[in-house]
Amino acid sequence: AEHRAGRARAGRFDVSHMGEIRVRGPRAMPLLQRLTPNDVGALAPFRAQYSALLTERGTFIDDLLVYCLDPEDYLLVVNAASRGRDLELLETAAAAEDGGVRVDDESDETALIALQGPRAAEIVSDVVGAAAADLRYYSFLRDLPAEDQALRLVSRTGYTGEDGFEIYTPPEQAEDLWAAFLERGRDIGLMPAGLGARDTLRLEAGMMLCGQDIDEETTPLEAGLSWIVKWKKGDFVGREALARQRETGCRHRLVGFEVEGRGIARHGHRLTVRDALGSAGPVTSGAFAPTLGRAIGIARLDCRGGRPPAPGSAASVTVRGREIDCRIVKLPFYRRPREGV
Repeated sequence: AEHRAGRARAGRFDVSHMGEIRVRGPRAMPLLQRLTPNDVGALAPFRAQYSALLTERGTFIDDLLVYCLDPEDYLLVVNAASRGRDLELLETAAAAEDGGVRVDDESDETALIALQGPRAAEIVSDVVGAAAADLRYYSFLRDLPAEDQALRLVSRTGYTGEDGFEIYTPPEQAEDLWAAFLERGRDIGLMPAGLGARDTLRLEAGMMLCGQDIDEETTPLEAGLSWIVKWKKGDFVGREALARQRETGCRHRLVGFEVEGRGIARHGHRLTVRDALGSAGPVTSGAFAPTLGRAIGIARLDCRGGRPPAPGSAASVTVRGREIDCRIVKLPFYRRPREGV
């Protein structure tokens, strides 16, 4: 029910476990330009971008959002499990800038509520105002009034594959805001939703989960995220390794698959492609997809022959000692209409 509400109407998620790290100062942009593969220099104020922190091997430490508050002030939204390591990495890099960068962990002073779904804009318009509801995708506004409060930031972003908004607010104001969204959204079927629904929504949308689908053994090129690597911007951590991989080809690729028989492939199960190359590898994410009415998953396959198996390729996954038929499909599994956004 929570999943279907997020697809058909709207779901309200508490994602306050995410980390928020502020990076500011005259050297903030050059530092982030060096630490992330996307082009921070191309970000105008009130715009956000999806990016990552990489190792020198070009593999993921974390994926994150970068918000440009102004050209010398950025907010990074990071995964909870990686927050400590991300913070240490940023502080170490900032220390080398001779006071030109200040790094602050604002996670404990920030609550994060996500409203996701095709009718989320109606609720945001009612509670926060039309200016927020009219935001472009990956844009944001700051210091908006709502329920006699000052919201820190409202962005048109999300992790479900639907239209949606993420609202950053002081923790002491979150409960009243949470209740206001539920009250204003009741008539259109807004439903409180948990992290389980968020996980199946993001999986249907082909969005990667850091620490599971993408990790320190996976590069953006292997994960189908080469679009976050901006080669023309200059040097960045991991560039040399990624450039080599671009020339020689990927050893592994993350691919989507659908289960054709009964059963659900889960993290850790093994997928094997039934072709001449016999590509195989572990399932990184798997679940029943309520929107599609069948089980789906993502697997990390070795790329024998230098390329991933083609969509439509027959495969099988081993579940409790039983072989279940699957087929390789192109990601994402589900794509929403983007009219007006």
